[in-house]
This record gives sequence, structure tokens and C-alpha cells, in this order.
Amino acid sequence: MTDTELKITADLVRDLLREQHPDLAGLAIREVAGGWGNQMWRLGDELAVRMQRMDPTPELQLKERRWLPVLAPRLPLPVPTPVRFGEPSERFPKHWTVMTWVPGEPLDHGSISRGAHAADTLAAFLQALHVEAPADAPLSIDRGAHPRDCTLGFERFLQAVAPDDIADVRDVWNDAVAAPAWEGPPMWVHGDLHPANVVVSDGTLSGIIDFGDLFTGDPAWDLAAAWVLLPAGTATRFFDTYGRADDASIRRARGLAAMKSLFLMLMGQNGDRGLPGGKPHWGPAGHAALNRVLKPA
Repeated sequence: MTDTELKITADLVRDLLREQHPDLAGLAIREVAGGWGNQMWRLGDELAVRMQRMDPTPELQLKERRWLPVLAPRLPLPVPTPVRFGEPSERFPKHWTVMTWVPGEPLDHGSISRGAHAADTLAAFLQALHVEAPADAPLSIDRGAHPRDCTLGFERFLQAVAPDDIADVRDVWNDAVAAPAWEGPPMWVHGDLHPANVVVSDGTLSGIIDFGDLFTGDPAWDLAAAWVLLPAGTATRFFDTYGRADDASIRRARGLAAMKSLFLMLMGQNGDRGLPGGKPHWGPAGHAALNRVLKPA
């Protein structure tokens, strides 16, 4: 069964619950817009069902099952925590997980009006997350490297998007490439902090979601969120509150923020081509983030 043949519906979700977790099958089921590797369905008021869709292997879901219960208790913002496991079956040959629902609105559909509060909140979250990981923690599959090792991807995004200030963007990237590498121990890193993976309420950050890319390594991959997520003029406050980033880490983070911004812009361009995670409104979010990268504060 191919991904194009595998249509996930509310009836399918309810049938799977009846088969594997019948005590949950009577709860209301509502589709959640968006998603890329997984499709989300609200389950009642406090739960969600995360259905493997585009991800070619179950490893990202299995990673969340293994590590989110370990990390969640010490993180200062709500994160989705697995509560039940759904296993592949004849009805649905992929993995699915029942998780706690993080209330609020994804930032790609919302906004931050309390910038200083959001900067402090994100800094506190990453302070708590960025601790030395155990030896059996997951390594990065496709991210986490020094910017110099990501130059082909950066150039591909840059050429595809072709922003007006291409020379300035390349200068930011070259500075990140020239920055010294991370020399500390492998730290826990979310790895995919962009506007669709954080939740906002009351004008500020209120939750972090989608830990499928969780890995251990250079925290600069998360520190890029100072420009990708936060309003203009708040990056300095974020780094002051975070308190652990040296000059090299900030330079790497700024370059990675440029690359992430270009990616958002590219996905905005692809938003009308059927990509499940590509959204037209990601383009403006990427433009705004790139402007913040080029005018850091």
C-alpha cells in the first residue's frame, strides 16, 4: 500500500482505536490541519492521535515514544507525551501513537505579541532541554552537522528562493561556516524549531511540539529559533536570558537560521503543489525570519 493509497480518515482512526484501545474509541475525533511525516487527529479534549504518513520508517515516532516521557517532566512548557501505542495492522500497516494534546495555536497560524516574554520563555525551555544526553540517546539522521557540512543544502535553498539580498544572506552563511565547531558534550536538541512546531497562546509561546527530529549534538540548531520564531528586536534578550551561547555558537545559529528561513520560503512556494507540510503562508514567515537574520538585534 502506497502513501497515496493510504487515505487516513476519522472512520479509520476510530476503527483502529476500537481494535487496539477500545476505551478511547468513543471520544470525539477531529482532523488537525497540516503535518508532514505524520497526520494528527484530535481525540477528545486532551489527547491526539499521531498517524505515520509520509515518514518512510517508524523511527521518528518510536523515538518520541522512547524519549518524550523522559524529557517532558523537566521541561517548563507543555510537550506532547505518548500515552498509548498503536501498532501496524492489516487495517493500517504503519505506527500510530496516542499523545497528550498541547493547547494553543501553531505559530504559523498565530502570532507573538509579547516578544520579551516569548524570548524569556524560549530561553528557559532551551536551558532545560540543552543538557548532556545519555550515551544511548539518538544521533542526528539528516541535521545537526556544522554549517560547513550543510553548504550544498544551503546553496540549493538559496538558488531556489533567490532572495533580493542574496549576497547578504551568503555573508551570514559564510560567517557561520567559518565559526569554530561545537566542542561541548552532545546535548539534547529538538532539531526542528520552526513556526509550525511551536504553540502560542495569549501572544506568547505556550508549548513545543513534534520531537521527531530529536537528537544529540550542537545546540546551535535550536538557538537559530531566536530569529526563526521570535519577533524582531528580541534575539539579544533571548541570548542574554539563555546565558550559555558563546560567540561561535551564535554565529553558527545565525547561519542556520538563514538556512531555515530559506527552507520556509521554499515550502511556501511549494504550498500549492500538494505537499502535505508545505503551506503558502510559510513563505511570509520565512521572509520575516530572514529579515530578522539580516538585521539581528
